[in-house]
Amino acid sequence: MIPPSLPQAFVQAAGVFDLDEALRCFAAGVDVVGLPLRLNHHTPDLSESDAATLVARARSRNPRLVFAVITYEDDAASAAALCLAVGAQVLQLHGPLDPEAGLRLRAMLPDVLLMKSLIVGLGDPCLLGEEMQRHAPWADAFLTDTYDAASGAMGATGRVHDWAVSRSLVQRSPRPVVLAGGLTPDNVAAAVAAVHPAGVDAHTGLEDAAGRKDWARLTAFVAQARRALAPASRPAAGLVHNGTCA
Repeated sequence: MIPPSLPQAFVQAAGVFDLDEALRCFAAGVDVVGLPLRLNHHTPDLSESDAATLVARARSRNPRLVFAVITYEDDAASAAALCLAVGAQVLQLHGPLDPEAGLRLRAMLPDVLLMKSLIVGLGDPCLLGEEMQRHAPWADAFLTDTYDAASGAMGATGRVHDWAVSRSLVQRSPRPVVLAGGLTPDNVAAAVAAVHPAGVDAHTGLEDAAGRKDWARLTAFVAQARRALAPASRPAAGLVHNGTCA
């Protein structure tokens, strides 16, 4: 079996309230719509049953549409059951997770793309590289996001982090790395140029004052991200890590 893999120039938009908003994201050109559920610091936009209904309705229109469950759930069986109940094709584990639990998830969800978040600013950035290597045997991709010390949130903060940390992880990672954390149409090109990720993910940076996805911001973000992530814009292979972490 071929393991799941990210599409080239991957773009994800997280956080929608209903089917229309999800379809707006896809129409703007995103690859995956993320559905945050079982969170530690935020209230989900949808109940789990509503998320499952949304995914079923969207994929009945177009079975190629892809959804991600984004969760802090750290129990392998519970996380797998949640992903299957929602009908998601991607599972993003955003909280602390034991590597053995990740291996169990890999066995339970062989056809689901598994993404492990690495939270920048939560502790020693050099330890993130060790965390990444521990999870590499089961993770199909990694995602770097921002820790907000004021709220304790580890994502959906609207805050950027030190892109040099994410750049260092990209250079050392055996898996594709997606960049998240405070990305907007105004800074995504600079972020990609600084980090050279495999893709990008945005949540609050795509919203209007009411917290809904804004069409102008969505389309501008996708256009800027695609342009920056284009193969001609990427560095040559074989980059040497120049950071201070071993």
